[in-house]
Amino acid sequence: MKREIKSAALLAALAAGGLLRSQYEREHFVVEETRLYSPKLRQDRTLVFLTDLHDKEFGEANVRLFDAVAAVRPDGILIGGDTMVVKPGRASLESTKTLLAGLAAICPVYYGNGNHEQRLRRERDTYGGLYRDFRRLLKRYGVKYLSDSSAELGEDIRISGLDIAEKYYRDFTPESMRKSYVRKHLGRASRERYQILLAHSPLFFQAYKNWGADLTLAGHFHGGTIRIPWLGGVMTPQYQFFMPCCAGTFEQEGRYLIVGRGLGTHSVNIRFCNKPQVVVLRLTNRE
Repeated sequence: MKREIKSAALLAALAAGGLLRSQYEREHFVVEETRLYSPKLRQDRTLVFLTDLHDKEFGEANVRLFDAVAAVRPDGILIGGDTMVVKPGRASLESTKTLLAGLAAICPVYYGNGNHEQRLRRERDTYGGLYRDFRRLLKRYGVKYLSDSSAELGEDIRISGLDIAEKYYRDFTPESMRKSYVRKHLGRASRERYQILLAHSPLFFQAYKNWGADLTLAGHFHGGTIRIPWLGGVMTPQYQFFMPCCAGTFEQEGRYLIVGRGLGTHSVNIRFCNKPQVVVLRLTNRE
């Protein structure tokens, strides 16, 4: 009996410790840098990639996040989608408004859609004019909105944003994506410029690479929620377990996929061994 009581007390202490650690992690993001080389680049560039904020703010009006981004002196900020939380019948743009205003004051901002932005657009009978209001916010702050479209950064970088259909976000068994899907939505990839693709789901690296993306930036998986050493992320929002592409940098044939761990949480409000992440990209033409 005493042994059972001690075991229960130990489990309760471990659970409480885990919850406290998770709460601490959710409030303390890290800034992590990756250096990438390409002969297509005419000069060194610094980009910041942010994804999956889900209405999260770090400090009053997100001041800690803005200070961290400004400190790296970026040439451009790339948003990978899901700045807001869109739940059944409920959504808000207040945090997104603060985010866009603060980031646009630092440098040019490029915005690609996640599944939450697309839900706002798809279910207008439910969310009324929120998608229209979202578009107006982007325009107000001069944000380049890459909804199945592309924009240039200087003379040597092309940034494209892919809208991913709902069937590719399906739980458990999402549909496979082919290169033809990307090409149908974005046309041909640039061969002359360094081609960056904002594609919210990391599942389809093969399609992105085959289309011609030199660098794909994705998120969506929140780092796997809980990360276990040597095993990686535990669970994706689509209820897939121990997927290798939950977070990190991946390379195939000289083309790269970077999966950000994101900054917020959504349905499962937990992070463990999985701090929120600001991704800094140092792009160079020097090996």
